[in-house]
Amino acid sequence: MSAAASTAVEKLVTDAATLGVTLTAADAGRLFTLIEELARWNRRYNLTSIRTPQAMVTHHLLDSLAVSPDLTGERIADAGTGAGFPGLPLAVCNPQRHFTLIDATAKKIRFVAHAVELLGLTNVTPLHARTEAMKVEQPFDTVVARAFAPLPRLLKQVAGLCGATTRVLAMKGKWPEAELAALPAPWRAVGSRELKIPHVAAARCVIVLSRA
Repeated sequence: MSAAASTAVEKLVTDAATLGVTLTAADAGRLFTLIEELARWNRRYNLTSIRTPQAMVTHHLLDSLAVSPDLTGERIADAGTGAGFPGLPLAVCNPQRHFTLIDATAKKIRFVAHAVELLGLTNVTPLHARTEAMKVEQPFDTVVARAFAPLPRLLKQVAGLCGATTRVLAMKGKWPEAELAALPAPWRAVGSRELKIPHVAAARCVIVLSRA
C-alpha cells in the first residue's frame, strides 16, 4: 500500500470512530475498493450523481456508517439501496448481521451484486424488486432507508417488510417536522438524533420509527 493510500485508510478509520463505528484497516481498504469500483462503473452507467471519489467517501461511506449504532437485530433491509448505500458499508462493518439490499433499478442491483462478489461479502443478498410490492414471511428487524421518500409514503412502501417489532431508520436531511406531523397510525417516532458526518456541512438526521 502506498503512503497516500495508507494515510487515506487511517483517516477513514479515524472519521468512522467519530461516528461510533470501529473500522479495521482491512475493512477501510475494502470500502475504498468499493468506492473505486463505483467511480469506474459510474462513468458508464450513471449510478450516482456524486462523481468524485473524495465526495463518495464523505457522502456515501461516512454518511452510511453514521447509522450503524442505530441498527437492531440480525436481519436488516436497505429499502431503495441505489448503488448499495447505506447497505454495503454497513454490511462491511457488521459481519454478524445479514443485509438484504433492495432496489427497483436493474443496473444498480447489478452493481450491488458485483460489489458483493468483489468484496467477498457473505452477509448481503441483492434483490431486484419494488419494496411496495413485497410481502415477506419473516419481517426484518430493521429497515433502513436513505433519502427514500417523505415519511408517510416511506412507511406505506416498506409496510410489507415490517412486523410488529420492526424498527424503520429514516435517514433524512433537515429535520422533517411536517412529515412527522403526518405519520400514519399506528406508526410513531420512538427516537431521533442529529448525524454529524465528518467533512459534510449539510444537516443530517435519522428518525427511528416503529408501530405503536
